[in-house]
Amino acid sequence: MTAAHHQHPIVETPRRLSLRWQDEDDTARFAARLAAQPGLANAFIALHGDLGAGKTTLVRHLLRALGVAGRIKSPTYAVVEPHQAPGLSIWHFDFYRFHDPREWEDAGFRDIFASPGLKLAEWPDNAGSLAPPADIALYIEAEDDLTRHVTLQAHTPLGSAILQGLDTP
Repeated sequence: MTAAHHQHPIVETPRRLSLRWQDEDDTARFAARLAAQPGLANAFIALHGDLGAGKTTLVRHLLRALGVAGRIKSPTYAVVEPHQAPGLSIWHFDFYRFHDPREWEDAGFRDIFASPGLKLAEWPDNAGSLAPPADIALYIEAEDDLTRHVTLQAHTPLGSAILQGLDTP
C-alpha cells in the first residue's frame, strides 16, 4: 500500500469570505451569526479598517450577541477592555495609539493572548509581529455612510472552521 492510500481526504474549507453590509442592521445580523460559531470562544480576530469604518460597532454588536451586559466602552484610551459573557472571557484591544510594537510586550498582553478566551484587536498591525497570528483577519471598507464591504481571511484551521460555519446558511 502506498502512502497515498493512508492519507485522509482533503476537505476544502473556506479560507476567505466576502460580504456586503447595507446598514448597521446587517452588521448586527452578522455579529449574531459570528457569535453562534462554536470555535469563537478561543479565537483571535484582527479587525482592519480606516477610522470610522465600523470596527468598534461590529465589536459592540458581537459582544451584545455573546451576552455581554452593561456599558461597552471603546478601548481606544485604555488599550484593552475586558468583558465577561456567560462562560466566556473576552478582551477587546485597540492598538491605534501604539507607536512601538514593544508596547505590546511591555503591557503584558502575551499572557492574555496565551489564556483562553476571545480576543478582538483593532489596529493589530501596530502591535507588529509580537502579537500572535490572527485566526481571522476581518477587513471593513466603507463604501458610503452606511454600506460596508467586508472581507474575512482565515489564517488558521480554527479560523477556517469559523468561516465555514459563517458560509453555511
